[in-house]
Amino acid sequence: VLFDIVPRALEISNNVTEESLQRLDRGGNVASGSGSGDRGPIPTMDPELERLQLLRQEAMDTAEYASLLKVQLEGDSGYGGSNATHTVKRTSDKALAKRVKQAAKAATKAFEAAKAAGALIDDDEFGMQGYDNAALADEAAYQHNVGIHQMTTDQFHSFQSALAPENTKQHYEKKTLGGIREQFDGYETVTIPATILKEEQRRERIVIEEVMNTTERKAFAGTKSLNPMQSTVFEAAFSTSENLLICAPTGAGKTNVAMLAVVAHLREKGIIKNENDPYAAYQHIGEDQTSPVGRKIVYIAPMKALAQEIVEKFSSKLKALKVVVKELTGDMQLSRAEAARADILVTTPEKWDVVTRKGGDGSLGQTCGLLIIDEVHLLADGRGAVIESVVARLHRLVESSQRQVRIVGLSATLPNYKDVATFLRVDHQRGLFFFGPEHRPVPLQQQFIGVSEKNRFRREKKMNDVCYNVVADSLKRGYQVMVFVHSRKGTGETIEALAETANKRNQLEDLFITKGSEENGDAHSRYADKAEKSRNREVSKHFQNGMGIHHAGMLRNDRKLTEQMFADGAIKVLSCTATLAWGINLPAHTVIIKGTDVYNPEKGKAMDLSILDVMQIFGRAGRPQFDTSGEATMITSQDSMARYLDKLVKEVPIESTFIKQLADHLNAEIVGGTVTNIQEAAEWLQYTYLHVRMMQNPIGYGINATDRESDPMLKGRSLELVKEAANVLDQYKMTRFDTASGNLAVTDLGRVASHFYIRAESVARFNEMLSRNSSPFEADLFDIICNAQEFENVQVRAEELEEMDKLKKECPLEVKSPVEEFPGKCCVLMQGFISASRLKSFTLISDTNYVASNAGRVSRALFEMCLKRGMAGAALKLLRIAKTVDKRIWWQQTPLRQFGSELPQNVFRALESRTSGSHYNSFDSALSLLDMQHSEVGQFCHWQKGGRKVQNFVSFLPNLDISCNVQPVTKSILRFQVTIRPIFDWHPRWHGNAEGFWLWVEDSGNDRIYHQEYVLFSRRTHPSPINLELTIPAFDPLPPQYFIRAVSDSWVGSEVLLPVSFQHLLMPDQSMPYTDLMDLTPLPTSALENKKFEQLYTKFETFNPIQTQLFHVLYHTGAPVLLGAPTGSGKTIVAELTLLRMKRLNPKAKCVYIAPLKSLARERLKEWKKRLGAAPLNWKVLEMSGDTHHDKKTLRDADVLVATPEKYDLISRGWRGEIGSAGSSSGKDFIKDVRLLIIDEIHLLGEERGAVLEAIVSRTRFISRLIDAERQESGDTSSQKYESTRIVGLSTAVANPYDLADWIGIDVDGIQHGAKIGLYNFRPSVRPIPMEVHMSGFAGRHYCPRMATMNKPCYAAIKEHSPSKPVIIFVASRRQTRLTALDLISYAASDFSTFLGCSDEYAASVASTLSDASLRHTLSFGIGLHHAGLPSSDREVVETMFLNGDIQVLVATATLAWGVNLPAHLVIVKGTEFFDGKESRYVDYPVTDVLQMMGRAGRPQFDTKGVACVFVEESKKNFYKKFLYHPLPVESCLGPRMAENLNAEIAIGTVTSVDDCVGYLDWTFFARRARMNPSFYGVIVDKEKKNSGSDDISEFLNDTVLKCLDELSENQCVLCYDDGFVEPTHLGIACSKYYINHKTPQQMQKGARDTRKLMKLSGLTSNDCPSKPADKNGFLFNPDLEEVSVASILYTLVHTHEFAELPVRHTEDQLNADLSEDLPWGGMVPLVGERGVKKNLNYDDDIMAEPFTKGYLLIQANITRSKLPITDYINDMRSVLDQLPRLLAAMESIALNDMATDGSFDLFCMFAITRQVIATRTMPGVDALFQISILKEKVDRLKKRGLDLRGIMLMGDKEAAKSGLSNKQVSFIKAMPSFSVYKTTVTFKSDKTSGKSRGILEFEFSLEKMRNIRRENNNGRRGKDRGSSFVAAIGTANNNLLLGHKSIMISPSNTRTINIEFDWNVATSCSDTNGGHIRLRILSSDVRGLDLEYFVPLDTTK
Repeated sequence: VLFDIVPRALEISNNVTEESLQRLDRGGNVASGSGSGDRGPIPTMDPELERLQLLRQEAMDTAEYASLLKVQLEGDSGYGGSNATHTVKRTSDKALAKRVKQAAKAATKAFEAAKAAGALIDDDEFGMQGYDNAALADEAAYQHNVGIHQMTTDQFHSFQSALAPENTKQHYEKKTLGGIREQFDGYETVTIPATILKEEQRRERIVIEEVMNTTERKAFAGTKSLNPMQSTVFEAAFSTSENLLICAPTGAGKTNVAMLAVVAHLREKGIIKNENDPYAAYQHIGEDQTSPVGRKIVYIAPMKALAQEIVEKFSSKLKALKVVVKELTGDMQLSRAEAARADILVTTPEKWDVVTRKGGDGSLGQTCGLLIIDEVHLLADGRGAVIESVVARLHRLVESSQRQVRIVGLSATLPNYKDVATFLRVDHQRGLFFFGPEHRPVPLQQQFIGVSEKNRFRREKKMNDVCYNVVADSLKRGYQVMVFVHSRKGTGETIEALAETANKRNQLEDLFITKGSEENGDAHSRYADKAEKSRNREVSKHFQNGMGIHHAGMLRNDRKLTEQMFADGAIKVLSCTATLAWGINLPAHTVIIKGTDVYNPEKGKAMDLSILDVMQIFGRAGRPQFDTSGEATMITSQDSMARYLDKLVKEVPIESTFIKQLADHLNAEIVGGTVTNIQEAAEWLQYTYLHVRMMQNPIGYGINATDRESDPMLKGRSLELVKEAANVLDQYKMTRFDTASGNLAVTDLGRVASHFYIRAESVARFNEMLSRNSSPFEADLFDIICNAQEFENVQVRAEELEEMDKLKKECPLEVKSPVEEFPGKCCVLMQGFISASRLKSFTLISDTNYVASNAGRVSRALFEMCLKRGMAGAALKLLRIAKTVDKRIWWQQTPLRQFGSELPQNVFRALESRTSGSHYNSFDSALSLLDMQHSEVGQFCHWQKGGRKVQNFVSFLPNLDISCNVQPVTKSILRFQVTIRPIFDWHPRWHGNAEGFWLWVEDSGNDRIYHQEYVLFSRRTHPSPINLELTIPAFDPLPPQYFIRAVSDSWVGSEVLLPVSFQHLLMPDQSMPYTDLMDLTPLPTSALENKKFEQLYTKFETFNPIQTQLFHVLYHTGAPVLLGAPTGSGKTIVAELTLLRMKRLNPKAKCVYIAPLKSLARERLKEWKKRLGAAPLNWKVLEMSGDTHHDKKTLRDADVLVATPEKYDLISRGWRGEIGSAGSSSGKDFIKDVRLLIIDEIHLLGEERGAVLEAIVSRTRFISRLIDAERQESGDTSSQKYESTRIVGLSTAVANPYDLADWIGIDVDGIQHGAKIGLYNFRPSVRPIPMEVHMSGFAGRHYCPRMATMNKPCYAAIKEHSPSKPVIIFVASRRQTRLTALDLISYAASDFSTFLGCSDEYAASVASTLSDASLRHTLSFGIGLHHAGLPSSDREVVETMFLNGDIQVLVATATLAWGVNLPAHLVIVKGTEFFDGKESRYVDYPVTDVLQMMGRAGRPQFDTKGVACVFVEESKKNFYKKFLYHPLPVESCLGPRMAENLNAEIAIGTVTSVDDCVGYLDWTFFARRARMNPSFYGVIVDKEKKNSGSDDISEFLNDTVLKCLDELSENQCVLCYDDGFVEPTHLGIACSKYYINHKTPQQMQKGARDTRKLMKLSGLTSNDCPSKPADKNGFLFNPDLEEVSVASILYTLVHTHEFAELPVRHTEDQLNADLSEDLPWGGMVPLVGERGVKKNLNYDDDIMAEPFTKGYLLIQANITRSKLPITDYINDMRSVLDQLPRLLAAMESIALNDMATDGSFDLFCMFAITRQVIATRTMPGVDALFQISILKEKVDRLKKRGLDLRGIMLMGDKEAAKSGLSNKQVSFIKAMPSFSVYKTTVTFKSDKTSGKSRGILEFEFSLEKMRNIRRENNNGRRGKDRGSSFVAAIGTANNNLLLGHKSIMISPSNTRTINIEFDWNVATSCSDTNGGHIRLRILSSDVRGLDLEYFVPLDTTK
């Protein structure tokens, strides 16, 4: 009975009464539809409407019946069904199965009938409901244990309500319209009156002034109070950070709710001032204010038009708060800098989905702190899946990062708003607000008009008549009207129809045209001229009739004009498309929708206007400021009206559409790295709206009651769905899905599909078509593009075929598919779009726009797919096609067409008519115009006057000059050194801020791409070239040539092709000799035969196998040794054995150990001081680096010197004692006592600093040979015992050990006994602890997002390979250490695991002692940070905790691999790139660095194996796989540093002629490698001539020397004579002595002269000589003179080549600009005027991107103690300050050579002043008291009393007490350096030989006491007094000529006699009139304000 009755239950419920129930109980029957109901009178129903309802009811009944039978069948069989993904059938009960089939047929028939009649809106309207209702009905009936005939009235009503539970469609069906229906001729109307909220129900308005401060009110300017709806949500939106969902009708004021949340966020993040909170200024202390994470607001609008409106609205409201609002949509791209500066980004769902897919630190997704989603009810739309994906991704980010991101959802009224709130994580009690239609500010009356006419043309005419009646009625009442139509053409047709009807009825002038006497009459006349001048004739034409049109096809100016005219009342009627409803807030009293058929190109057919669009358009009715009501009318067909009424009444709950796009969105998560296995995918799915709805309506998503009961959280169903999607992706090769482990891995196809938003089905189709045709033509590629799934719904209609055939004939390319199929049609439309063909059919225009909007994206995706596959031809053609679609220009057309209307069309036609047959030479043809005269170009282009203009535009075409130097590395590897120089004129209008080019290396013979990358040229660096170093595979036999192709990413035709010939290339030998490790018995330490030596090795008893094999050579011979072995092989002990031998045989001999890095040198120093410096050896181990200085005696007494290459190179240059003036080389004689030179990591010879090592080794061998020769010549009897300096090189395994060995002195060519002794090159696999290596590739063009995708694999590697053992992760920067650690903490927190190996309390106590905030945070989770930016104390704590096992993970920069011996079980190399400041881009680590990092894997005492995981960029994976264990040959890098090396040898006298230079070069490694691999060094060897190789090499070396000498001569470093001799100049000597670039001395000389000139031009000089000389005066420069001179000197120093590589990272140019505003001098030398020194603002903004400017700013920041913007600047400042003393001394030395020039005396003194400024960190020109930190608060008061530093020092105790200074302050000042000069005498002597007269000034200089201000200022504590430095200078009384100078280094309480010689004649000639005087100035190098000047008479008798 139940099965028979239930299908008709709803029908029965409408007519059931108490009496009928009683009859039913007595066994009576109730006839269908009989009886009168007890629910009130049944209203009279229109017959047609009643028929539609009956058809709909019948369809629903049959569906319910079929559903019920199906549920019973599935319940009996034990299987569930799923109508979402699959259906499983079982036929255990054949009879029941038969009934199911019959019921299904009946339901289908009923559905078709209802659909044909228009009773159903959607095909699947009841597709899901039956399952749910039937099951519930069954449950309700059995729950009561009675049949329907036995139910009471209450039971029956309960049963009836159970049929339509909440969250199902039927639940919302019982509502009625409550409207008025009327019948007219040919149409009927239904009017729904406005719903008005009662006054007592309204919330009291909140007055803005009462709840907001002054700053916050600026965002609501013009608004005095909030409306009732806004007042209701005010507290939650403005005063909390709760997630919100606001459901309210359109026009209710939801935008202001969003603004409340925006202002609250801006206040919370400190972007605007919080005036109400007195502590707000302090709440961000300790936070990283430079971090953009969580600071931005993202507003997601459903349409681009709406996004533009929001941008305009928010910009105007927030302008007063200086908040930057930017649009980020497909039409509006932002640069990185623009996006970074924006506070609010307004975007669309798809755009934000794409942005957040490319996650990672620094990405825009990370910056979001408030996400506002407008129109969130679009979840039910086809685009709803995108919103689900975005929100789910955000929820997961919030959980993983443990930071809050607020979500605010704005929506129209929703039936199941609670589900949406659950999805958005909104608290239902505090954050969910629902407002009905009664909350509209302007009540809305809705009218629906259904036209019954069936004929399309007559129906259109009827609609126009009805529309006119509605328009005229509204105009009569004085209201404006907006008529919405659905095509651009329709806007004009509607206006013309209205005008025609008005003319017929003589109402045009009375109703439509605004008269002068009316309210808006002035507006009409005011706009008359503007309308008349419009280029759109329709605008002016319709304006005359008082009407206007508006659509996206109009020019922006015309659209704006129309909007203004309508808003001001100049026109009364506006016909527009629906985009106006979304995009512009332009309301009217009356709104009309004329027609509801909208063509959807995506579906390929006309569709009903969506109900969301209807509500949006209706929302424009009623102007809140002017109207008390609004009217909205829809004019449609009668069938459609019924559907819309039904839709409006039902309020169907919105369902998820996510399943349809599940595969695509899952692929996006896999690509983003957030999902790595199937379990994570299932977890991700639970964050979606799909999961929320599955939980509420499981039957609707294929989940039966049994499945729901067994799996309450639906994890099984989620797993099932993602597995199906993963299988699809795996099938399409978009993902690698391992079904056994569940792991998901991304592929190139998947990555491209994700980034370009390509559907999975399209990828599958592309794979199939490309596999069939590997060398497609352009026509084939057009066909492939048009076969994309995105175009599948583009259908061909019969009425379009004629026009399609015409278009097809005009297509320049063959159409491969029939036009009757969608690929063929799309191909024709695509070509027509490019050719700008004119279309007549509206549907074709719409289809063309749809195809064009997607074709470019699909083409780009296909291009990258082919690029990844290495398909050179296809990739090139696809990129051309993509640009062609974007620009609408064919590649065979002239590229000048891209400048549009700037040039006349006849120019284009003239150029194209002269292009030859080739399709691709139009670019060359255009460039050839630059070689002509202007007149010739004008004649050529048929534009006589425009020749110059045409050439200007040709010069804007992006063009490149590419050069390539090929270096063969091995027989299978070539190195391409590519230089790309832009050779076009940059114009911001045409090029913006950047121009991108795709560059690849291809082999045309087999159509393969071997390397590809994207090259970006920026406006600020234009026209600087870009240098690339590419590693390219080579094959045997070598092809004749490769090609380098560069193709513009955006400019059609801009392509450059460079053939790279291999004709003269000589490939090197492939041999790689290795030393076999012998199976020897380990040698015991007792073999040393020295008890003291044996005590060094008490931790082990025997040497390891490598040490055993080398022991004899190391300890018992003096042969040079080259050891190549992996890191961790014990090479340090090998070095120690040679050291022990040397000290055993020659105790006074010295050893020099050279480490390539300062950190490595310090590690070795620390270790050897502990072991060698202590008992029993007690050797003196010294460090020689840029930070240390030792006197002569200390160096002479040292046993072991640990040095960096640069320091030892500098010291060894003075071994002859001939550099500079006498005594400059004192202390360097010890170099001759060096008997052992150990060079660690000698394979770094091939890196940038390798040139220094070449100089050291070459010089060492030369010194040894020279000393040996000198001893033999002198007949020294001890010469037989003399051994040359032994050189020991330690390295990893190298590919060319013979060359290295020969270079350090090992005989590798001999055949006798002893040949090759000392050469050991073990295989990389020979490690004490085996290592397991895992290589992983990660794609992504941009560095930061790629690094972010590595973090999760890092965590996975730790859990897999080293869950409890120590781990080191190497990253490229300090910033990456912090970001990596934070992500690891997040992943560990989600797993409830920790990396701590100690108690939390202990970790917290240690962390509290650290100074770095980030380290304190990460250490408490067991993760340490290690980088150069940390204080040394922090680093030591981290190292100790890691060694002790207190922390498990250490994230460090690459320097740790060299500097600290911290092994770990697992090493992860996270990225193999670092930012190169010189190149301003990311470059690869040398392979040696990667090997060094990997070498830290494996702990000798604990592990049986080590594990290394290397994460690289995808394209470099194969390279690292090959060469990590097959090393590259070591090549010389001396070439770029050749000038400095030769100059040094010339300066010290090692070489004196060209022949000597060639001979010196022959000693170098450079010469040896040039012979072995000539092509690498550019040696051209004629292969055809026999024995030409040696001659060619000799010629090459000679040419190299000559070029180098020419360069040195050009920079005035050397003098070259015709006879071949060379000698150094003073600039060359300074270059060598101070270790600077050979170009720097000339720069310094010019800077010194400019400074002196500036001092003279400023008119400011030092103290004039008094008329009566005094004994001494306090010496002070004029403050302005001092400031400008010091600034000029510092400006010169930082603009030398030494600072060219100071890194300027991304966005640091803006940081520099901001910093310069806060600094006294900015980016230039200040100016001196009448009012003193002022900042020079006359400079180009581009200088802020230069490293020199950054260095200048950092020096100023250090002097002024200014706060630096980011922590990276601290280390940068340190590197700048480290170089300043050396460079300042070099510049001073160079300036001394101009001392005969006027002003040289003041200039020389200014160098001392500069040292004081740097040492004391006080600005020049300010009072010296400011340098004393404890006096700063009292300086002004002391100055008012006339006290200065010297005066306070001389005060007595009583005077000091009166001064207001404390005893501590007075004692501090009195302890300052106090020096005296006395016994001053001047003597005269004459040199009879030369005739020169010399004077000698002699005086006694004593230092009484001293306090080191430098240490006081920098360290805050007094250090040990080691003496102080002064400069004594004498100058002439007039003209300021420098006569002489001397540096004075003196200890406290000491006296020194100082003698300074000077030119007597110069002194007397420039003397004063008071008997002749000279000036003696004493200047301190450390303290300001104590300088003295003495006037010494030139009287030899006194």
